[in-house]
Amino acid sequence: MPKRFRLTRRFNAAMTEDGYRRLRKFAQEAGLDEGEALSFLFENFDSVINEDTFGHRLRLFNSELEARKK
Repeated sequence: MPKRFRLTRRFNAAMTEDGYRRLRKFAQEAGLDEGEALSFLFENFDSVINEDTFGHRLRLFNSELEARKK
């Protein structure tokens, strides 16, 4: 029997415009709403990221973060 899909957690999240546009595009292409798309991404995180580039991309994002906040 398939697991019931219930969105039981809600939280406010701040996102960059680029990140939100990409989330909306992904959700639309997948036929999901934004909350469902985020649930899918995080439930399947280990299989959807590229482990070879993830650490590098995270370091780049963190190094630019303070400048992007201004």
